[in-house]
Amino acid sequence: MLKSKYIFLLLSISLLSACQNHKDDISSEDMAKVNGHPAWIMQGNIYEVNVRQYTPEGTFNAFANQLERLQNMGVQTLWFMPIQPISKLDRKGALGSYYAVQNYTEINPEFGNMDDWKSLVKRCHSMGLKVIIDWVPNHTGADHSWLINHTDFYVLDSITKKPISPFDWTDTRKLNYQNIALQDTMIQQMKFWIKETGIDGFRCDVAGEVPDSFWVKCIKELKKEKNIFMLAEGDRKGLHESGFDATYAWNDFKMMKDIAAGKIVANDLDDALEKSDSLYPKNALRMFFTSNHDENTWNKADYATMPGAIHAPFAVLTQTLKNSIPLIYSGQEEPFLDSLSFFYKDTLHFSKYERASFYKKLLRLRTNNDALSADANFKRIKVGDEKSVYAFTRDKGKNKVLVIVNLSKQPQKIMISEPGLQTKATEIFQNKSETLTSKPWMMNAWGYAIYEFK
Repeated sequence: MLKSKYIFLLLSISLLSACQNHKDDISSEDMAKVNGHPAWIMQGNIYEVNVRQYTPEGTFNAFANQLERLQNMGVQTLWFMPIQPISKLDRKGALGSYYAVQNYTEINPEFGNMDDWKSLVKRCHSMGLKVIIDWVPNHTGADHSWLINHTDFYVLDSITKKPISPFDWTDTRKLNYQNIALQDTMIQQMKFWIKETGIDGFRCDVAGEVPDSFWVKCIKELKKEKNIFMLAEGDRKGLHESGFDATYAWNDFKMMKDIAAGKIVANDLDDALEKSDSLYPKNALRMFFTSNHDENTWNKADYATMPGAIHAPFAVLTQTLKNSIPLIYSGQEEPFLDSLSFFYKDTLHFSKYERASFYKKLLRLRTNNDALSADANFKRIKVGDEKSVYAFTRDKGKNKVLVIVNLSKQPQKIMISEPGLQTKATEIFQNKSETLTSKPWMMNAWGYAIYEFK
């Protein structure tokens, strides 16, 4: 009996040692969490990469040449639109939609090969950048091998017994999440990208069309592999309750577009924020944006929805509002004043990077100042006509910032009378230190300012 206890003790010590060694292989940054989320996203940001259109070559290797520039601009997390092969059956346009996936665990040959992808991820990580990939769980392309080998993975038409297409996406076939085998297969194929290529998370396409019960199971399993970031394309409360770290701030984006168009006024934005407060869990993160691949291609964002000088104050809001994780889409730093085709080659043209310094100031401030952490305190204040001027403070610990944006086409009088703000601060865009007072001053139409208190 004593000998058995001794052997058991040795095995226990060995197991504990092995577990400790395994933990040592995982960086403290990857293990750290804030309110259940990966700590690195709380003051982070996302840059959406459209590989096909980003360079004339449209490859991973060509895009890699942009990493140093993006890192210098302050980009932290790169979201790559789908990188898997595209189905040929029922393909739309010459090149097809990225979201008609032919095989979940292979690389689109347009972009390179698996070694090119792994090399790109490794280089990103060596530069301190995070990588998430687009995942398309709701449907596959029209010639995925499952359509031959696993027809039970699909939703079938009640009459024809053939797989159906969701919405008007005739190049795709809808998956059946009542099938447990499909659920388990999908989870394993998502794990492949974490284990084999080291990615840091997923942006899940039309996540709200997939049952919440699957996401509960899936996200729990994925986060056993790594403390990944999960972003849902959707804005249902259930997505947060299912384990997603962030959802799309669609309602807030719609409000911003309507303010830019003169349909509503600045303080109507409060309605969107109050709706989020009442609808979502307190720790819910929201992805704010002025454009993304869908809004750019189909709705002319942001070159037509927030043209010229109108863009800047709304971009400031995406970076500074409470619970925000800000997004920048490919080419917005140029800015590229056109839509990018979805089904054809339509190369971005970079030359002036006119917004790069603007974004750099925002991204660097967010990274370096805890007051812009997604979970920092938020307080609305009045500094002028609230139908035109939107202002608030963010604070966390000893750090505080004051954000003022003029969301109108007229100059506005600004007067800072809030107690505690009449002190020394630095305006980040002008890099000007001054003592704030209640003395009135004028802010230009579509103007903006961020004061950092230290």
